[in-house]
Amino acid sequence: MRVKTKSDNTVFKTELEERINKINEQIESYLPEEKGHQSTIFEAMNYSVRAGGKRLRPLFMQEICRLFTGEVQPAVVPFMAAIEMIHTSSLVHDDLPCMDDDMMRRGKASTWAEYGEDMGVLAGDALMIYAFEVAAKAFNEVSEADDLKRVGRAIEILAAKTGIYGMIGGQTVDVELSGGPIPKDKLDFIYRLKTGALIEASMLIGAVLGGAAEEDCKIVESLAGKVGLAFQIQDDILDVTGDQKVLGKEAGSDEKNQKTTYVTIEGLEKAKKDVEILSAQAIEDLNKLPGNNEFLENLIRILIKRQK
Repeated sequence: MRVKTKSDNTVFKTELEERINKINEQIESYLPEEKGHQSTIFEAMNYSVRAGGKRLRPLFMQEICRLFTGEVQPAVVPFMAAIEMIHTSSLVHDDLPCMDDDMMRRGKASTWAEYGEDMGVLAGDALMIYAFEVAAKAFNEVSEADDLKRVGRAIEILAAKTGIYGMIGGQTVDVELSGGPIPKDKLDFIYRLKTGALIEASMLIGAVLGGAAEEDCKIVESLAGKVGLAFQIQDDILDVTGDQKVLGKEAGSDEKNQKTTYVTIEGLEKAKKDVEILSAQAIEDLNKLPGNNEFLENLIRILIKRQK
């Protein structure tokens, strides 16, 4: 195995920045125009999305698609914007006083802190609904019967992984158990749904729209589950060890809100080790898939080293 050099890392970081910039342009093209009597909700929605972020979910979606097709299919682009809108919606709601009561997000005032709690609720709702309107635009990008079916299947995945059997289901259990101890099995359930489900949706949609076989879709879902869990555990680690200036939000919020996390159950060192193990297992899954995507492999690897 060739040892990666500093030059390799520089090339990857440059490529990553270029792809994120492109994704930001694509997302921007779907944002609502800020005019009309309801312009405040458009402003709050756009403020939330434009706050930035890693754009990890659309990145995963396009790179999994590229794994099967060698390129990003036009039908994938609306879904890339939609998944980021849904993710942003969840963050807007997470920050509300009735949830985590966070005043900062990505180095800026959180949406409710900027626009008021009422508009924060509405902005989160609006982004989630608007995401499906955007995703449905993928039908305009295809014409063949099989491709139309794939778009329909992708919308089904997006809804299932967002709703009561996905992100919202995980958030429900998280809210119900907040402020008290959470058993390990329920914490695993929360993480698998609250964080993992949207990452699974991202990768699965990329695979489906890329024409992946059912057996490969199962491998992709397994890969995504490991990445999602590793990502959430790293979040827990950073809440304990991170620098607020780097994180862009208040550090130590889990302790402030008396939240049970992977770190509080397993300890910091085991949490760090488990992130590395899960990331390595995810790479093993990736290597079972056809094609080659070195960028995607590097993207998974940086999860264990990220500082925000």
